[in-house]
Amino acid sequence: MRRIYLDNNATTRVAPEVLEAMLPCYGEVFGNPSSVHGYGQEAKEVLDLAREQVAALLNSEPNEIVFTGGGTESDNLAIRGVMEAAPGTARHLVTSQIEHHAVIHTCQNLEKRGVEVTYLPVGRDGVVEPEQVARAVREDTRLISVMVANNETGTLQPVRRIGEIARERGVVFHSDAVQAAGKIPLDTAELGVDLLTISAHKFHGPKGVGALFVRKGTRLRPLFHGGGHERNRRAGTENVPQIVGLGRAAELAGKSMDRDGERIRELRDWFEQEVQHRIPEISVNGRADSRLCNTSNLRFAGAEAEGLIINLDLAGVACSTGSACSSGAIEPSHVLTAMGLSPAEAFECLRFSLSRDTSREDLARVLDLLPDLVARQREMSSPEKHAYSMIS
Repeated sequence: MRRIYLDNNATTRVAPEVLEAMLPCYGEVFGNPSSVHGYGQEAKEVLDLAREQVAALLNSEPNEIVFTGGGTESDNLAIRGVMEAAPGTARHLVTSQIEHHAVIHTCQNLEKRGVEVTYLPVGRDGVVEPEQVARAVREDTRLISVMVANNETGTLQPVRRIGEIARERGVVFHSDAVQAAGKIPLDTAELGVDLLTISAHKFHGPKGVGALFVRKGTRLRPLFHGGGHERNRRAGTENVPQIVGLGRAAELAGKSMDRDGERIRELRDWFEQEVQHRIPEISVNGRADSRLCNTSNLRFAGAEAEGLIINLDLAGVACSTGSACSSGAIEPSHVLTAMGLSPAEAFECLRFSLSRDTSREDLARVLDLLPDLVARQREMSSPEKHAYSMIS
C-alpha cells in the first residue's frame, strides 16, 4: 500500500544530508566539547559550526544561540527564565489563547506561583491584535510571549508590530517560532524579539534538539544547574550529534526556503481549491493571506474528524486533527475554539501539513479518497454519536 505523510507540522523526515552530517559524531568525533584535549576540541569545532549555522538562519550572533533539548524546553527556559529573573515587582506576563501548550502550560504553572497572566483572545482569523497587546501591558509586565505562526492553522501573527510595542514599553518579548523556522525568513533584529524558540525536527532535523535565541543583555535564570555550559544558560554536556543535525538542517533551510516555499504553497492552494470543488460544505480555518505555505486546516461540516483520520490512515494517509488527548478524554482544539468555533465544529477539522517531500501525486491520491470518506462519515455522524456531546 502506498503511504502518504501529511503531518509535517508534527514532525518531518530527517533529511539525508542531515543524517550524513550527524553520523561522524557517533564515531570518530566523539569527544566532550568541554575537554581541552584534541578529541574535545574536535567536538567543539563541530559544535561551534552548528551554532554559526543556526545564528545565520536567525540573523543573530552565534553567542546568542543556546542549544536545548527541543521547543518545549526552549519555551520553558524563555518564559520561566525571564519571570524568575525579574525584579520582585514584575509579576505579570502577556500571552495569547492560541499558543502551543509548551507556552500555555508553562504560564499556567507560573500562575500557581503568583504570576499574573493575561491570555489575549483572537478573532475568527486567528490573529492576535497588536492593539490588544498594547492595552494589556501594565507597569509590572515583564514578558510578552506571542508565537510567530500557529501550529494548527499556520496563521502568522503580527510579531514585528508586537516587538515594537514591547520595545516602547520596555518589556521582554519572546516568540515561539517552532512552526515558522525553516518555512519563512526569521530575522531576530527585524522582528524585535529578545528570545526566539526553534526546534530541529520541524524542518528536517532530528528530534530532541532545539535552540533558544537570547538577545545580549536579556536576563535569564537557567532551568537547572551544573556546569557552565551554553554560557551558563543550560547546564549539561551538549548533545553534539543532534546539535550538528540542527545546524545542518538550519543551513539547508536557509538555502532552499524560498524555492521550496513557493512550490509547497502552490501545492497547498491547489489542494484546498480541489477539496472545496469536490466536496460541499468545506471551510478553511485561518487567515488566507497570511499563513504558512505548508498548512491547511479544513473543516468538513457534518463529518467527525476522528473517523476521517482513522479511515485515511487505513488507506495509507497520515494527517491529524486539532484535538488533543488528555487523560483519556478527547478535548476540542483550544486554538479552534479560541477562534470562535464551537466544540462540535472543532471536532470536524483536519490538518494537512506538507513538506518539501510532498508531491502533487500524493495530494491527488488524497483527493481521490476524501469525497467518499467524507460522505460516508457524514452519513454515520449524528449528534449523539459525537464525543463532544458529552462536553457541556
